[in-house]
Amino acid sequence: MSQVNGRTVQIKHPVLALLFSFLAGCSLVFAFAPFSYWPAAFIAVIIWLYQINNNTVKQAVKHGFSFGFGYFTAGISWVHVSIEQFGGLPLIVSLALMLMLCAYLALFPALAAYLSAKLSATKRLNLYYLPFIWLFTEYLRSVLLTGFPWLSLGYSQIDSPLAALAPIGGETTISFVIMLTCVTVFQLSNKVQVTTNAVVIALVLCTILISNNLNFIETTGKSFKTALVQGNIKQELRWDEVAEENIIDSYINSTEALYASNDVVIWPEAAIPRIEPLSQEYLRYLDLQASNHQSSLITGIVNYDPATRKFFNRLVVLGNEQAQDTQGNYYYGNANHYNKHHLLPIGEFVPFSELLRPIAPLFNLPMSSFSRGDYVQHNITANGLNFAPLICFEIAFPQQLAANIKAHTDAILTVSNDAWFGASHGPDQHLEIARMRALEFGKPMLRSTNNGLTAVIDHHGKITADIPQFSKAILQTEVALVTGTTPYTVWGRYLDKLLMLLFALFWLVTRYAIKSSKLNK
Repeated sequence: MSQVNGRTVQIKHPVLALLFSFLAGCSLVFAFAPFSYWPAAFIAVIIWLYQINNNTVKQAVKHGFSFGFGYFTAGISWVHVSIEQFGGLPLIVSLALMLMLCAYLALFPALAAYLSAKLSATKRLNLYYLPFIWLFTEYLRSVLLTGFPWLSLGYSQIDSPLAALAPIGGETTISFVIMLTCVTVFQLSNKVQVTTNAVVIALVLCTILISNNLNFIETTGKSFKTALVQGNIKQELRWDEVAEENIIDSYINSTEALYASNDVVIWPEAAIPRIEPLSQEYLRYLDLQASNHQSSLITGIVNYDPATRKFFNRLVVLGNEQAQDTQGNYYYGNANHYNKHHLLPIGEFVPFSELLRPIAPLFNLPMSSFSRGDYVQHNITANGLNFAPLICFEIAFPQQLAANIKAHTDAILTVSNDAWFGASHGPDQHLEIARMRALEFGKPMLRSTNNGLTAVIDHHGKITADIPQFSKAILQTEVALVTGTTPYTVWGRYLDKLLMLLFALFWLVTRYAIKSSKLNK
């Protein structure tokens, strides 16, 4: 065993030490939904710090990769479910592809460990760089190869006291505070710079206490009634031409009685399994039905633009756009729609498609040739209510939502088809991300899915109504409207750049101070 200040902190055997880092990474999954034991995030990171502290750069990288590999292998095991059940590949191949993805994602914690060890002027300082570097690597993970920000560390705290930081600095700030807290607790446990670290812990606790007593959002006293229809359509039937009539009829029959008592009815992503130009008869019928009851319907559908020969994953509004309308406003080409911007690789577009599509069904799934919508789009309007829309995976990208939240936005709307996840913890993690977005932006959120988890979330990020997964059901509830703006809404899209600037300044100042002290000796 090796020693730090007389304390035994590391496992000497290299293989056992790497296994320990791997298991610490695996344990992180318990901090996220559906387990939601938020202290696990701190425990796992502190265990990892014992392995990378005062190590060589090479060893730090190995432990960073091992920790990351455990983190994502346990955390996104649902990827294998999607590939094996719906990608047409054998079990061994689907597991191999999942592990390849986990190995790629593990490169980011490895990079964090590398930079922490490499950039430090002294070994005593390397861990203090880690909170900034961790944010940098999480940012890279969110943008490289279209981005995969799933399981960013801050999401684990949606039910902890740290959640109060979200309206101020978003999930990013929570990730930073987790890493900062873990580093300072680790240093205190080893009696390193006790006074400095005690002050940092005190500042963190004071910040959390103050944040929990701030209120940026108030309810207006007004509300609207909504119904979210969960069709529970099996994934293998969604694009089956034989089943499409039954699917559409099922949604129509479930909805007919809802218009009279609800302002807005919502169907999930691509609920209508037929492209928009070929669905005009159904859409006009639904438009008339909704408007006759002074209501509106928002549904997912696939649009094909014959002029550009492009497909779009779309949301359209049927029935009343404004509360005072006396007839439906839908027509093909109406501007009151939303086209999904952030597409899911393989599922919605295939890079190097000419090469990959012939290889396996995974690369030739139905509706996997979508084009991107614009990054900034107008809110969709239904019965006088303005919704900032997101489709499926887009909920994981707060900067995109920040660019589309307007002063008149009443609520956030996200629709999804989580049938791809099967009976895994993927849908729970997806809902957890949605809760964080509602809290960051201080807006109620409606989340309509094909087979769960369908829910309504308030501006505090709390679930106010939901329905069971894997059931054909309807969620009817009343949603309170709010007023006010969170700080994160105003400056959240610039937060990553600001933190990187602060890190650069911190690094330059410490470098200069150390260099000056050496010259004065």
